[in-house]
Amino acid sequence: MNIKKNKPVIGISIGDINGVGAEVTMKALQDSRLQKMITPVIYGHGKAITYYRKMLDMNDFNFMQIKSIEDIHHRKTNVINVVQESPEVTPGVETREAGKMALAALDQAIVDLKADQLDALVTAPLNKNNINSEETPFIGHTEYLTDAFEATKSLMFMVSEDMRIGLVTGHVPLKEVVASITSASVKDKLKIMLKSLKEDFGISKPKIAVLGVNPHAGEEGLLGLEEQEIIQPVVKDFKDKGNLVFGPYPADGFFGMMHQKKFDGVLAMYHDQGLVPFKTVSFDSGVNFTAGLPIIRTSPDHGTAYNIAGKNAADEGSMRAAIYLAHDIIKRKGDWDLED
Repeated sequence: MNIKKNKPVIGISIGDINGVGAEVTMKALQDSRLQKMITPVIYGHGKAITYYRKMLDMNDFNFMQIKSIEDIHHRKTNVINVVQESPEVTPGVETREAGKMALAALDQAIVDLKADQLDALVTAPLNKNNINSEETPFIGHTEYLTDAFEATKSLMFMVSEDMRIGLVTGHVPLKEVVASITSASVKDKLKIMLKSLKEDFGISKPKIAVLGVNPHAGEEGLLGLEEQEIIQPVVKDFKDKGNLVFGPYPADGFFGMMHQKKFDGVLAMYHDQGLVPFKTVSFDSGVNFTAGLPIIRTSPDHGTAYNIAGKNAADEGSMRAAIYLAHDIIKRKGDWDLED
């Protein structure tokens, strides 16, 4: 077995430079313990980093600009300029230029991931509105990366110390949710969650709770049949195969009684059903992890936060947790001689 000696290289796509992405990234990378564990590569632009270093009075934040990943320095924070022109930074303002740069940063990171030059990717928040267009459809990092790596399926998996919540449907309008919940879709997401809990989180026999989609989990068919006709049979099938899968549970009572603490993972049926309780409990430390991809990708669980951008008010806890989680999964899945 060949043990890798260098520190893992983790790419960080800067996201929207007019949001809090640069700020939380820089603050997180000031963690001296983290700097000893990884080699960070920021995909963005040196001018933007310099701008925020001055604005946030972070004069001790040092970085080295490199032309490409081949020029990486393992004892430095590396910055790759993903656009030739110097970007205009206007904190709190949505601009097309910022969207262009956010997408360029993500695309260059994808190139380097595919070339096995990065061990993981952490994505800072971006604004879908200033990226999405007819030429470049963009509804979210999860979907974009799933397509980029030609993964047939993936799972939006929200992770914190207190809970792990996966979603059957992600960025789907509420009126389309029920039609998207099928036996096949629930089975697929459960398979990905089980595999991820075992391989990415090291849980040999994970215990999973599955939520219902209707109020009171359908109330025995009174408030909907999806639980009886779709979800219950899937749960039974997984149980019969020896998996610790239970449900469907009514979401309100489940989270109200803090039952998530009894399970290694929770499978929610739609976006807000899972993310509202998750962010209520873990907003400052939660991580968005994309399970089911051939690469490791994490992200803070918040958005661009234009309202506080450039005010030195953004909490870097979620970004720091995203980088640490990426490191931990790298360590768990590979042959590394890494510090604890």
